[in-house]
Amino acid sequence: MKSRLRIIFPIGLFLALFLDGSLSNVFAGSLFRYPYSSVLHLVLLWIIFAVFLDDRDDLPIVTWSAFAGLVFDWYYTGVFGVYLVALPLVVYLCRQIKPWLDLNFLTLLMVYIINLTIVEAFVYAWYVMGKVVTSNLADFAVYTLGPTIAVNLAIFVILYYPVRQLYLRVN
Repeated sequence: MKSRLRIIFPIGLFLALFLDGSLSNVFAGSLFRYPYSSVLHLVLLWIIFAVFLDDRDDLPIVTWSAFAGLVFDWYYTGVFGVYLVALPLVVYLCRQIKPWLDLNFLTLLMVYIINLTIVEAFVYAWYVMGKVVTSNLADFAVYTLGPTIAVNLAIFVILYYPVRQLYLRVN
């Protein structure tokens, strides 16, 4: 019998994709107050939950994350390839470390923060190479990475238990 998660996962992924942009727009005054900018990463959160909470490991998460990355690049950034590469990279890294970790709230929180840092650094490096941004690494760390981690940490804390329960029920 196929898992109901194979249906729920893509729905949640596209809901997260929609909410990333919508919530960023609604809360733009708070998230993007000069000189700070906070980037919401609900798609990344959903993908990491899928990797760690899918007991059967039968979801095509790499394929879905690449597709979501392509849509994200096309619709939100206009710079093709950055999220198309970054999101499947996160799935690969998470799958490599998953067998070594004891799954609990704090472990998943740390994995999320580390992957959030990896994605943001990857995007920053991609944008610097493409001359999309010209800020230095220190400014990026203080004005973008720090606030982004803070906002997404709060979102993780709020969403962890409801999303975990959803995954446990449908898996």
